[in-house]
Amino acid sequence: MSYGITFLLGQTLPWLIGGGVLVFFAIILAVIAFNYFGIWFRAYMSNAHISFMSLIGMSFRRVDSRVIVQGKIMAVQAGVGLEKLTGVTTRRLEAHYLAGGNVPHVIRAIIAAHRADIDLDFDRAAAIDLAGRDVLDAVQTSVYPKVIDCPDPKRSQRTTLSAIAKNGVELKVRARVTVRTNLEQLIGGATEETIIARVGEGIITAIGSSDSHLQVMENPDRISRAVLNRGLDAQTAFEIVSIDIADIDVGQNIGARLQADQAEADMRVARAKAEERRALATAREQEMKAQVARNRSQVVLAEAEVPLAIANAFREGNLAVQ
Repeated sequence: MSYGITFLLGQTLPWLIGGGVLVFFAIILAVIAFNYFGIWFRAYMSNAHISFMSLIGMSFRRVDSRVIVQGKIMAVQAGVGLEKLTGVTTRRLEAHYLAGGNVPHVIRAIIAAHRADIDLDFDRAAAIDLAGRDVLDAVQTSVYPKVIDCPDPKRSQRTTLSAIAKNGVELKVRARVTVRTNLEQLIGGATEETIIARVGEGIITAIGSSDSHLQVMENPDRISRAVLNRGLDAQTAFEIVSIDIADIDVGQNIGARLQADQAEADMRVARAKAEERRALATAREQEMKAQVARNRSQVVLAEAEVPLAIANAFREGNLAVQ
């Protein structure tokens, strides 16, 4: 009896183990299919060409596979051949994701640049994104230039620039600068604050070199031309398209006020010098009066010695009365 049971177990145990292994692998395949088949099928139908093994590896590398697949699908559906035009692979998208980059943002920027016929590959777009710049906004600004107020009321409490012409008249100017992004210098290039500062400096210099404020009022575009010719967008992340004078007002006559202040100061200096001369004259007068009093005292002393001399002469017999 025991021999029969042992024989039966020996015959059925391998089948049980094999069946358990098959069931285990079946469960694993079912879990994999449940988690990855939908997204793989979506990528396959979109010609994104992402394998099952890549999707499984993304899970172990803690990469959101949906973000990677969505990025490749967007590029393919937009007609941007990533592998041919930019050399991007699934691994490079994963690397950018793991580096903290915004993969969908980068893909959208590349698509927008491709539509606008702008030379932007994945390497440059990823570098811009990792540098903390908004690469999609940069591409959009390259296509649709943005307008910057100079001065910018959001960054400064001042609403106008104050400049003085050579004739001393103050002009209050408000300008608008149209710029587009320079993708080649976006990394390391100066920002909008530098553009505003340089344009403001150029406007003040242009007005200050004018002989009269009337020349500026007659031809405001001379300021724009003078500022544009200085190449103020060098080493910045933007390219200046145009500078337009939005508003210009006449302020105070600073030159006349300065001249009046100078005249007042000169008058005070003259008064001080006249007062000094008067004080010297008064002191000299007092000195002369003291000298006269001293001379008079000497005369009185001399007159007092005359009787003494006469008396002495009588005593000595040098003087007699007839």
